[in-house]
Amino acid sequence: MQPENATAPRQPTIFQAFIPLIVLVISLGTSVYLFGEDSSYGPNQIALWVSAGVAVLIGFYNKYSWEQIENGIKEGISVALGAMLIILAVGSLIGTWMLSGTVPTMIYYGLELINPNLFYAATALICGIVALAIGSSWTTAATIGVALMGVAAGMDLSLPIAAGAVVSGSYFGDKMSPLSDTTNLAPAVAGNELFAHIRYMSYTAIPAYVIALGIFLILGLNTDTNVSLMQLERMQLDLANSFEISWLMLVPLAVLLYLAGTRKPALPTVFFGALLGGVWAVFFQPEVVVGMADGDSSAVAQLKIVWLALTSGFSIDTGSAQLNDLLNRGGMESMMNTIWLIISAMAFGAIMEKLGLLERLFMGVLKMVKSTGSLITATLFTCFGANVLTADQYMAIVIPGRIFREEYARRGLDSRVLSRTLEDSGTLTSALIPWNTCGVFMFGALAVSPLEYAPFAFFNWLVPLIAIIYAYTDFRILKIEPTPTTAV
Repeated sequence: MQPENATAPRQPTIFQAFIPLIVLVISLGTSVYLFGEDSSYGPNQIALWVSAGVAVLIGFYNKYSWEQIENGIKEGISVALGAMLIILAVGSLIGTWMLSGTVPTMIYYGLELINPNLFYAATALICGIVALAIGSSWTTAATIGVALMGVAAGMDLSLPIAAGAVVSGSYFGDKMSPLSDTTNLAPAVAGNELFAHIRYMSYTAIPAYVIALGIFLILGLNTDTNVSLMQLERMQLDLANSFEISWLMLVPLAVLLYLAGTRKPALPTVFFGALLGGVWAVFFQPEVVVGMADGDSSAVAQLKIVWLALTSGFSIDTGSAQLNDLLNRGGMESMMNTIWLIISAMAFGAIMEKLGLLERLFMGVLKMVKSTGSLITATLFTCFGANVLTADQYMAIVIPGRIFREEYARRGLDSRVLSRTLEDSGTLTSALIPWNTCGVFMFGALAVSPLEYAPFAFFNWLVPLIAIIYAYTDFRILKIEPTPTTAV
């Protein structure tokens, strides 16, 4: 193996740190301009690779070897490996839950129970409760969220607003749940206790959630939906004609929520849910399975259909083009573009971190801090920047936490101020970035681009805004005895 360079690499300048970021912004802007909503299906990935290539050239100039850079890329991509495996499992879950009638049943009852004018607020509330119970925005979006998006389509409501409501509710519950991984990570990085962190987060999260619910309620009440009661009944009839609809079809959902709520690992939980959906389909949707097998009712043919649902997704002709568009989806195969985007984004972020460009960029931000208000604001923007550059919410919590921890202690700020600020931006802005792991996951699950739903994910951008207001008004900013050397 080639030895490390005898000469130590040079530290990058602030100008060098900005060059790949500028190239990324220009490249992504050009991608969106040229390809529009199709930009996430390849052009954005190329933009990330071009930007990564520029960063590599800067690394060579600063005397980094290719071996060092390559090892950094491998380490960076490995950080997102768990997320990529979960995304593949979610693809299978959606495929078999369509086949088993689980999602169609949720859509059927949702059309029956939810008033169109209250839908957006109800969606944010339902997702918030479920995510709080299980501690996962991803699981909530991939299960309840998928069904609610189907209900929105059935009611002819705005899908971007509906997706914004799903994301808002899911992230409120995730952020406030002691079962959430990011809610545990932030106080660990900052150096405080979990429940003290959650209580302190409530000062920004609860007002933002209440305001978001109010906005969704107003949007719903002022929505003139074109759907009629007859159309809703027609969609329910098409669902009932195509699937066996009963509360029994919700057992796979109940099992998955139980496993998630008891803190079982996400990957085996989701994939078990996918397999259970396949078993449920064979036992409770035999006509659907046999129909997809061209009338072959043999065990081998049924196994093949379940296998295809896991790999390539679900496909049916219900007689309704709208319903076909809603149901025909899923499978691991459908998530491959998402995986491509994650790998591209993580490679770019890993190169930036390995070459010291991220640290140089963010340390430059720290030098501009003059007050408590500017320190908290700088932390919020640094977390957002880390989400943009590293494409990973965990990195957006850990890196700024490492950079700012000592400065918070030096200024006499309680560690809970730091942990709350890390979550207020690091966790919440991740879903608003199209190439971040959270953004691409939500796109894969909800079939709405982050660029479309971001303006309506009110909770996710209200929290950072409230945090900035608190910072400059000194409201609920906890103080301790300042220390010039160590963090508390």
